[in-house]
Amino acid sequence: MVRHFTDEMRLAVLASGSGSNFQAILDAIDRGVLRARVVLCLSNQPDAAVLERARGAGVTALVLPPRAAGPDAEREAIEQGLSESGANFIALAGYLRLIPAEVVRAYHGRMINIHPALLPAFGGPGMYGRRVHQAVLAYGVRWTGVTVHLVDEQYDTGPIVLQEPIPVAQGDTVESLAERVLEAEHRLYPEALRLFADGRIRVQGRVVRILDLQENA
Repeated sequence: MVRHFTDEMRLAVLASGSGSNFQAILDAIDRGVLRARVVLCLSNQPDAAVLERARGAGVTALVLPPRAAGPDAEREAIEQGLSESGANFIALAGYLRLIPAEVVRAYHGRMINIHPALLPAFGGPGMYGRRVHQAVLAYGVRWTGVTVHLVDEQYDTGPIVLQEPIPVAQGDTVESLAERVLEAEHRLYPEALRLFADGRIRVQGRVVRILDLQENA
């Protein structure tokens, strides 16, 4: 599968927290590194700082219904937001809910997530943010890193697009490790989106192949 965006990649970003990866995407677009436009920001947290980042950048920002409203309400709100914005690609940036299966199927091959470890290690339900770095340090591994992967109907199990390894230092704390991992996330996520926007991604089963420029000419 290769997806070409002949006009532009119209991005919807789903996030639950501060939105630093959201900002990294906006910055890459402003620098001309990423040929895309962010058209929507969705969050399940009404006080998430990412919403203010989005509004400040002139991006439509919407809050999803609470869990108490039920899964159908969340799915319908996501589907409506995506439809009204004209989004043709989704980037999850610290979004802490499982995406409804109907949305995953509708955006098959057009939805990616970033995870603060080298999947398949230290992934799955409940593994996000500080919890990942705590687990990495507790296990005593020598390397951690960042993974960008396509989204399927489970947590952190989709085909891997890009990874960047990061050494774990003997004196690392959760905070120091998290800082270095986040710096890598800000580099890797816009790069992954650029590859999709330029039509350089081919997926065969679980294997993601990155086309060189001659293959994609």
